[in-house]
Amino acid sequence: MYLKRLRDLREDADLKQTAIANLLKITRQQYSLYETGKRDIPAEYIKILANFYNTSCDYILEMTDEVKSYTK
Repeated sequence: MYLKRLRDLREDADLKQTAIANLLKITRQQYSLYETGKRDIPAEYIKILANFYNTSCDYILEMTDEVKSYTK
């Protein structure tokens, strides 16, 4: 499931949940609920995270295994 990708991207960037929560302008607890699958993450946040990690929404959602973002 995409939850593992969210966590892996964050950990690969050596970031804590607090840093990502600040990026999304939410609490760390709220972000934790998304990362653990207790709440669905809004598409708006997936888009922000894809841009932040320089990847695609498709990669985060496991629709592709290609980490690189699409060229614009």
